[in-house]
Parts: sequence; C-alpha cells; structure tokens
Amino acid sequence: MKVRRLPVDTGPAGWNEILPAAGAPEVLEEHITADWLVIGAGFAGLAATRRLAQLHLGARIVLLEARRVGEGPAGRNSGFMIDLPHHLTSEGYGGQMESDRAEARANRAGIAFAAGMAGEFGLSREAFSPSGKTNAAASERGHKHNMDYAAHLTNMGEACEMLDAAQMREMTGSAYYQSGLFTPGAVMIQPALFVRGVASGLKSGRVSVFENSPVTELNRQGDWTARTGKGSVTAPKVILGVNGHANSFDQFRGRLMHVHLYASMTRALTPEECRKLGGVARWGVTPADPMGSTVRRISGTGGDRIVVRNRFTYDPSMQVSEGRVARMARDHDRSFAARFPALQGIGMEYRWGGRLCLSWNNVPALGEVDEGLYSACCQNGLGTAKGTLHGMLMAELASGERSELLDEVMAQDAPRRLPPEPFACIGANAVMRWGEMKAGREL
Repeated sequence: MKVRRLPVDTGPAGWNEILPAAGAPEVLEEHITADWLVIGAGFAGLAATRRLAQLHLGARIVLLEARRVGEGPAGRNSGFMIDLPHHLTSEGYGGQMESDRAEARANRAGIAFAAGMAGEFGLSREAFSPSGKTNAAASERGHKHNMDYAAHLTNMGEACEMLDAAQMREMTGSAYYQSGLFTPGAVMIQPALFVRGVASGLKSGRVSVFENSPVTELNRQGDWTARTGKGSVTAPKVILGVNGHANSFDQFRGRLMHVHLYASMTRALTPEECRKLGGVARWGVTPADPMGSTVRRISGTGGDRIVVRNRFTYDPSMQVSEGRVARMARDHDRSFAARFPALQGIGMEYRWGGRLCLSWNNVPALGEVDEGLYSACCQNGLGTAKGTLHGMLMAELASGERSELLDEVMAQDAPRRLPPEPFACIGANAVMRWGEMKAGREL
C-alpha cells in the first residue's frame, strides 16, 4: 500500500525549540532486515519498542520516525500524563463508575511503564515529574464541574483535594481562579525532553532509531517491507504507532476524527518578572471545563515560561495553515492577559498546532489489523498515558503475551463509523464551537 499522506505539523514545537539542538539524525539510507519494525517514535512507538526489547532479548528492532523525535505531536501536547478519567468530548470529565475505574487502572499502567523508562534512561525531574495536577475553575460553572467531579472521584475511592482561591493564587500567582481540584496521580512532563530522552536511551546494538525517514509504502509478501525515501526495512511483524495517521496506512478509514489543538509559549521571563508574578516555579492546571484553557508554568531548560493551550478544530486533512494558528493565537493572548495582568506586554515566542485523534465512541484503534500488522492508535486526547499503554500492550499482543490488562483493554468496542463528509466536519466543529462558548471564563 502507498501511504496516503505524510505528517505535517504547523508552527515550531515550543517544547522542542527550547531544548539544546539535537545531534545529527541517523537516516535510513539502505535496505535492511529486522525481527520487528515499529513505525512512529511518539509515545506509542517508543513504548512498543521498549517492551519488544524487554520481551525479545536477542531481537533486531527498528523504529522509524518521519521527522525528528520531539517535533511531531508527541512534542506538542500540554505535558500531562493523566491517570483519572479525562473525557474531552463530555460535559465533565467523569463517566460511568466501573468504566472509569477500568480507565484509571489502564492509565496508571501506562504511567508506570513511562516511569520505568524515565528511570532506566536517567531522565530528569524536569522531563518526568510525578507531581499531580489541578483542575482550575475560573467561574461558578467551573467550580460546580469540580465539585461534581470531586464527588465522583470520592465515590470511586480516589484521593482529591479542593483548593480555594487563595491557595490557587499561592500556586499560580494569578487571582483569576476561584478554586481548584488537586489529584495526586498525574505526572507532568516536558514532552519533547521526555521523548528525546527515551529515544536516545533505546538505541543499542540491536535497537535502531531512524529519524527523517517517513514510510511511503508498506507491503507484505510473506514479511512486511516498509519503504522510505532512501531505504527500506523488511520484518515479519510491524507495529503502527502513528495515531490518526492509521488512516494514511489504509486502516480504520471513516472511523477516526482528526482534531487540532493550539498552544502558545512565552519568551523566557526575567527574574524581575518572575518576582512580580509570584507563585511557585513549576505548576500545571487543566480546565474545569474540558473545552477551557490548559496552563503551565515551567522552569528549567529554556528558562521560566508560561504555556497556554486552548481552542479545538476538526480537520480531516490532518493539517492546518499558519494563518489558522495565528488566528487561534489571539485567543491565547486574551487568556494569558486575563490570568496574568502583572505580566502585561510579555510576548509569546512560540505558537503551534498539535494533532490528536478521537473516535466517536471514545475507544482506541487497537489490534492485529492484518497478518503481522498491529495498530496502537487513537488515544482520544490522552496520548501521553494511553499512547504509552497502547504501545506496550500491542508489543505484548504481537509477542503472544497475555494479561488481564490486555484482555480488558482489547474488550472495548471498535471505533464507530463516522457520518459521511461534510456532515462529520460541520457537526464536529459546531459541537466544539458551542462547547467553547459555554466554557466562558474557563477559556
């Protein structure tokens, strides 16, 4: 099969840009064979590669990445590994009790696997920090969302703590928030630093990571052969860790929803600006309303900065224009100014769009989709935790390793078929615009 489209990511990925420049990439420029091939060096592909290396100690494993590690969607998210139910398409985050308990178990397995990679490869606390997260409420409606979510979590037996306005200001330096709901199980990561560190740690005499090596064809004649611009890899089994680009490999067509989110990152703050802002040096808040603004303050490599992420668009083409990013950036500036009046005049240095993939019924696109071809795709907005989980589990499935967790995750329904275009696009964008309007001050 010819790959229908290659990844296109708009705007510089700020998380990656503030890191020291990566060394020269190793590009696939020859025809090689391997025991295993993994396509996509995001969270799913990296986890699949590590799990294969654990299960097959003598195997030759090849990981292909279309761009540089950290430049694609894995380096463009908000940097939260969330353990609890976090349904972007719902009115609030929680769902049904038993399904939410199952989701929390699965998410925590993914986070535990990520923690194992962080420890094995010596990643810093800046790259991987088990510090929990806070749902921030900027309105009475948002506060009610948090109260309802807290009650749901308490019924689940989950720990959580309500924070008042003073505590939120003490943390963020901002008087914008009325309350917050802290949950201790989430991890904050510097996403580009994390994936670059894992990719570097995986490289060995038997694990090769090739960057700037997009797959243009994938065919099976006995074994599978993936062709890139300058070389090829032949292997009996392949794992796709390409999220929504599963469609580009002729998988799950008409069943995946392609959505862009948008983010802006300030320039590095001066010591005087940090003093004026107050608050703690590192924190992250997700919005009480799922359609609101995620905000993080970071400190470390690249200096002290603030990241604002909001706005959703449905994009079947899987790419957006620079003009679209610029239009969304105006909302980021308004959200930033409302929250941080003490930082008036601080400019944004980086602005970008990032792709994620949803299914209509909020399930992943997993399993053996052809003989020897496995999909670890469609993470429904939780790519850091679920991508890691799905990559790990597809490596186990392809290796014949069974577990209760694998059976539980694989028991989910398949992604439902979407309405035909243009109805899916019109409907999805209308629903998202309505949700953003209702979010009010949370945006």
